Amino acid sequence: MSQAELTREISSTVENIKNLENLERIEGGIEDIEAPENDWIPEPPPTDLIFDDGEPLESNRHRIAMNVLIEAIHQAYQGRDDYFTGGNMFVYYSSKQARNRDYKGPDFFVALNVDGTKERQGWVVWQEEGRYPDVIVELTSPSTAQVDRGKKKDLYERTFRTEYYFIYDPFEENSLQGWRLGGNLRYEAIAPNERQWLWCESLGLWLGTWSGTILKEKATWLRFYDRDGNLILLGEELAEQEKQRAEQEKQRAEQERQRAEQEKQRAEQERQRAEQERQRAEQERQRAELAEAKLQELRDRMKQMGIEL
Repeated sequence: MSQAELTREISSTVENIKNLENLERIEGGIEDIEAPENDWIPEPPPTDLIFDDGEPLESNRHRIAMNVLIEAIHQAYQGRDDYFTGGNMFVYYSSKQARNRDYKGPDFFVALNVDGTKERQGWVVWQEEGRYPDVIVELTSPSTAQVDRGKKKDLYERTFRTEYYFIYDPFEENSLQGWRLGGNLRYEAIAPNERQWLWCESLGLWLGTWSGTILKEKATWLRFYDRDGNLILLGEELAEQEKQRAEQEKQRAEQERQRAEQEKQRAEQERQRAEQERQRAEQERQRAELAEAKLQELRDRMKQMGIEL
């Protein structure tokens, strides 16, 4: 091999190494990559992404549990458009993962300080300025528990750097666990409060359980609570609460109407009693006048008869 050919081979090898290093940086979600001095443009991320594989969730209860969490966040954050929440949707974070499709996405997640009005089929990190979910919940089951506590937990900790990660099995009421990313960028278990709820500072909400019926299914559900411990109500619950309030108002109004009617009846009775008293007094007056007239008549007759009283 000539010196020129050797030089070209070395240059080509160096160039390939640079390309590989930049590609790896893209796949790791690192922002602000500086272009090489020769204006090399890195390979663009894949665009042939799929967002629906047709696979359902573990069970109907898992599906309901996911929708409950999503709706609760929307209820808690009404009026805000600086967040995005989703569930059972694809999350793409690297070209390699997109090609291999070895990871789909969490059952539920929230990303904060993002454009909440943007339409999304999934969460694509390189289209979100390198942003990953801030909070993730996996609705686990016996068949997924090992992966949720192992491979996924490692992924969320080391690659996503997701600050809060929770797991809960909708069929096991005491299964709630949570971790927070510590100062050493490693997950630390979150200690529960006396109710066995877990605090999520990023959301400003508690995660805890609630037993009841949702969509005709009775279970112990994973629910959000506000700082004061108040349950974040769902739309149907709010509607039912409003219905009960309206019914209570209707009952109070009916009670007021009945009280007013009773007062009216009592007033009428009092009026009638007063009228009866007036009539009795009038009758007494008339009787007294009649008696006085008869007495006077008797006096006059006796006087005519020369009898003096």
